[in-house]
Amino acid sequence: MPHAAQIKIPATYLRGGTSKGVFFRLQDLPESCQVPGAARDRLFMRVIGSPDPYAAQIDGMGGATSSTSKCVILSKSSQPDHDVDYLYGQVSIDKAFVDWSGNCGNLSTGAGAFALHAGLVDPARIPDNGVCVVRIWQANIQKTIIAHVPVSNGQVQETGDFELDGVTFPAAEIVLEFLDPSDDGEEGGSMFPTGNLVDDLEVPGVGTFKATMITAGIPTVFVNAEDIGYRGTELREDINGNPEALARFEAIRVAGALRMGLIKHADEALTRQHTPKVAFVAKAQDYKASSGKIVQGADVDLLVRALSMGKLHHAMMGTAAVAIGTAAAIPGTLVNLAAGGGARTAVRFGHPSGTLRVGAEATQVNGEWTVTKAIMSRSARILMEGWVRVPGDSF
Repeated sequence: MPHAAQIKIPATYLRGGTSKGVFFRLQDLPESCQVPGAARDRLFMRVIGSPDPYAAQIDGMGGATSSTSKCVILSKSSQPDHDVDYLYGQVSIDKAFVDWSGNCGNLSTGAGAFALHAGLVDPARIPDNGVCVVRIWQANIQKTIIAHVPVSNGQVQETGDFELDGVTFPAAEIVLEFLDPSDDGEEGGSMFPTGNLVDDLEVPGVGTFKATMITAGIPTVFVNAEDIGYRGTELREDINGNPEALARFEAIRVAGALRMGLIKHADEALTRQHTPKVAFVAKAQDYKASSGKIVQGADVDLLVRALSMGKLHHAMMGTAAVAIGTAAAIPGTLVNLAAGGGARTAVRFGHPSGTLRVGAEATQVNGEWTVTKAIMSRSARILMEGWVRVPGDSF
């Protein structure tokens, strides 16, 4: 019986922040995959190697973690005063599912760099040497991201001495501005969907916890570490090997999604794995990071651990960092209280791989909190470019 031959599709494998993904230009995708739908989802799953009952993604480009099971599409922007449209797909590892409900803050860094590599930015806007301001339309959440990409001899400067905890080698710094991050386009549009800075979140079969539920960068449910039996110093191996702990976190996530109005019924959470995130916070203290180095409590404002796609993240998702910075800037949230309370425009937090600083300025107008932008630094580097191959009948 004959089998379909493999086809090849132009693609770039790129690290952005503490994530990796396969980047495509929209025009390079097969015609049936240039529009949203089942064909595109099937293609991305086959590229990444999902669904994989072994949870290893051996037969694909994925790395068997939420940080490495990602695809990105870029195209010239359909929006005025923007350079590119950036669409992000989070590919489930063990299920036949691609989640389009949110953004990846880490790969937003890669989107800025790839836009230049892929020839999607007007050459007149690219300096021979200096910084190119790339205006990105984040199509998943309908928001603007500004990437300040260093350029040397007309090309993206990828090497440098900027160090990012969670990434082994230094690279060139890319500054990201997330404009108006306090509404991800969900119905209602409020940064605090419940109307409160802190709620009592009832989690069936688990308990009732204080929670700050915020939509900034990405919908996130924050709880206090001590309320759920943790210190906030945990690393991946302390949680990801414990099915009972992961089930509790998923129950918290589902309860938060319902309370935030992101889903109407609990079973809908299965088709919305990327959002909301769950994070737990604690006051600053010394701990050993996953690299073995000691993070001093005096060097950070608070500790945060976050889960992505059902597992504790090895560092911190970029979009969750935006949520952390935003919540920290608003007096009275659990994040703000863990950081010591009071007004602030920036916060440095400890995560499993080290520390990260993010800035955000919050203002209150007519009783409603808004944030004009959040800022943080990441880096990006092309790892491989050429073609990705998939069986011709896989999509």
